[in-house]
Amino acid sequence: MRSQGIEYSDALVFTDGERGFGVKTLFDLEEGELIACIPKTACLTIKTSAARKLIEEMELDGALGLAVAIMYEKSIGEKSTWYGYLQFLPEKECVPLLWSSEEIDTFLVGTELHKIVKEDKKLVCQDWKECIRPLLDDEDLKLDPCHFGVEQYFFAKSLIASRSFEVDDYHGFGMVPLADIFNHKTGAEDVHFTLTSYSSDAEEEESSMDLDQKSTPSHSDGPSRNSDLNANDGNIINHMKDSTSSSPEEFPEVLEMIMVRDVKAECEVFNTYGNLGNAALLHRYGFTEPDNPFDIVNMDLGLVCEWSSSSFSSRYSRSRLSTWRKIGFSGCVSEKSEYFEISSCGQPQPELVVLLYVMCLPENAYTKLCYHVPPFEDRDDALKFQLFGEIIDTVFGRKITEKGDWMLTGRVCDALISLANMRERLYGSTSLLEDMESLSKCLSLEQPKLHGSLSLRISERTILGKLRTYANHARRKRKHVSSS
Repeated sequence: MRSQGIEYSDALVFTDGERGFGVKTLFDLEEGELIACIPKTACLTIKTSAARKLIEEMELDGALGLAVAIMYEKSIGEKSTWYGYLQFLPEKECVPLLWSSEEIDTFLVGTELHKIVKEDKKLVCQDWKECIRPLLDDEDLKLDPCHFGVEQYFFAKSLIASRSFEVDDYHGFGMVPLADIFNHKTGAEDVHFTLTSYSSDAEEEESSMDLDQKSTPSHSDGPSRNSDLNANDGNIINHMKDSTSSSPEEFPEVLEMIMVRDVKAECEVFNTYGNLGNAALLHRYGFTEPDNPFDIVNMDLGLVCEWSSSSFSSRYSRSRLSTWRKIGFSGCVSEKSEYFEISSCGQPQPELVVLLYVMCLPENAYTKLCYHVPPFEDRDDALKFQLFGEIIDTVFGRKITEKGDWMLTGRVCDALISLANMRERLYGSTSLLEDMESLSKCLSLEQPKLHGSLSLRISERTILGKLRTYANHARRKRKHVSSS
């Protein structure tokens, strides 16, 4: 690493432990201490790769372009600037993207990741067929299929998902030697990364920059490409000549690692990849953490509609859902779904409670609601809830919203419990206790897939249990207030 200009404290020692490589300190480290400097030129990015010209001519970017850069650098062996670094890296990471379809259906059924990972695999295969295979068909490039096959592309994507950092707007995402050795600890980072720029008149400017993987390019990053590669460019080796970074030399930039808390000698030094729940950790990095405070469970709108249709007519359900949308509410929206989040403490997203409240209103109250409700699209969320409460007071002719948790009626609480039960049935026939017993017998090193998936199942099912407790508590509290 030092040959690439990377400097780091003599206190740091690299270890190979239970979770792979890590970093410990031989001496006490103090808050504010600079422990490493990493030049951007030492980072493997599209801009620094020997395949830069090819990648840019094909207009490949994001994770797709970086994957090509990694595969190409591996293909040229000792000629690569990153040969030593690539030898240090594992061939692949044990992330769900690399699991077999049978393993995904067995281990991830019911979890947040089941559908996501299956879709990921389809998109990665599609990217390879549309963007990588044409490079192999170009005889002028003379690429070795052994380094650019679909399996190698999946391997490169797993490394990017688990190890890449967003360097800056110019370089985009890249592999950062040394930085990717530090292990993650949720909410307890010991080091912080800053981007330091030195101007031509030697004035130093610093801007804080978290080098975490919260915005890691997804497996589904689509290509932007030109289908015609200039045949006059010849063998891809010729692209190496013009592949160095075009950043002006008078503006060199380095990444600095600075301690943000004291760490005693012989202790591990941790980075944080962000405030991520176990679904995100397993998806991107292949591991989970017990008692993760950032865990959530998603409740699909489709599941809510299924519950409603089982309790009311389809026309009734569509009408209530339409009114909820007219008020201006919506769930969390992804590319192909709409859902509601249940927090780690079991508290449902407020928009879900509003929807269930509207669903459960008696017909006469609902008719009045429809008469009084104007569209709230242009108002912020806090104002929407306030105005909705004011309209409900008008509908019932009294200040019912002055009571805490006024929307958590008995029917709404029953609906939350029913939804929790429906969501849990997606995990199959095994109980939470059976999952916990299986996890206690599972070794994370010998069975990482089973261990990670069981940890995720348990964390999600525990949250669903907390949702039931939350609803039961609210119902008992309401009964107590009514009786008094």
